[in-house]
Amino acid sequence: MSSDSPGVDHGAAHGGSEHLVKMANDIGNFFRAEPDREDAIAGIANHIAKFWTKRMREKLTAYVKKDGETALDELPREALRRLGVAPAATAATAAH
Repeated sequence: MSSDSPGVDHGAAHGGSEHLVKMANDIGNFFRAEPDREDAIAGIANHIAKFWTKRMREKLTAYVKKDGETALDELPREALRRLGVAPAATAATAAH
């Protein structure tokens, strides 16, 4: 299959920023079933650290810095903060 195959959106491959946000949210949805919130966040962070390439994490970091983290669900957002990808919550945000 060539790189210019019809019907294939190459921008949505693993490197597309929006796709990375969707992947992070999908991982969060999987771990949402975890009864302990801290275990869920740790599981998401561990998965991203183990299975995402450095380039994927850097691309998501750049996306978050440019467009903010509002597209991320709460659990993956917190996991990415712990990985240093997303900015730390402010005191006002953390109180909610």
